[in-house]
Amino acid sequence: MAEAASDLVMNQGEELLGSPWTPDADVAAERLKRKQRLAASLRIFGKFGFDEGVAGHITVRDPEHTDHFWVNPMGRSFKQMRVSDLLKVDHEGTVVEGEGLLNGAAFAIHSRIHAQHPDVVAAAHSHSVYGKAWSSLGRKLDPLTQDACAFYDDHAVFEDYTGVVLDLAEGDRIAGALGENKAVILQNHGLLTVGKSVDEACWWFVTMERSCQAQLMAEAVGTPKPIPDAMAKHTGAQVGSTLAGWFSFQPLYDVIVAEQPELLD
Repeated sequence: MAEAASDLVMNQGEELLGSPWTPDADVAAERLKRKQRLAASLRIFGKFGFDEGVAGHITVRDPEHTDHFWVNPMGRSFKQMRVSDLLKVDHEGTVVEGEGLLNGAAFAIHSRIHAQHPDVVAAAHSHSVYGKAWSSLGRKLDPLTQDACAFYDDHAVFEDYTGVVLDLAEGDRIAGALGENKAVILQNHGLLTVGKSVDEACWWFVTMERSCQAQLMAEAVGTPKPIPDAMAKHTGAQVGSTLAGWFSFQPLYDVIVAEQPELLD
């Protein structure tokens, strides 16, 4: 019964996601929706302990000015983020709307990802504990669990660490390493995930962080048995789709808005 229900959800993907947004639609409504999901995602990161001082950022492309993105201001806690706090930034690094400090690393990384990958609507990065621990190994995740299969053949490793990313050329290299994948492990740094919505990018980060935790724990106590290649690919198609990422985020959004409605201010 559960498997049949899962298939039903997957088959109703277009209905669940709704029609793809187009420039002919209500720009203001779409912009507000993206900003609300962005503020909620930052609160979720704060709730899950993904904050580390002033490090970490999530961005979403503006639906009208596609060479602009919205981002959290540097120095404001994820736990206190509101829609009204967000900054709108162009690809030259100019804050064109909002008040606050622009994180130089956020600009260097995210502007290049959005520029190189026009299909990417949102990107998420933070210095989460298990993500940065796993990144020190310089390895891809193995398909040890059903959840980890979302990243099978769909993530990369950026193998060169050169300090805080403030150079646009370094951002270009990270964007290149990401390729067409949903995630890239930044060696000695942390995780970065992307999606066709803020919902998707946030969920991929949450579940990738937990997959890093699971593999670190498994390898600490024994020799894990990975899921075979064919089954890992099959499972990845089930749990790693755009729909699966978007849908998995919805309960997190509902809970954080119910708990912290002021985030929508």
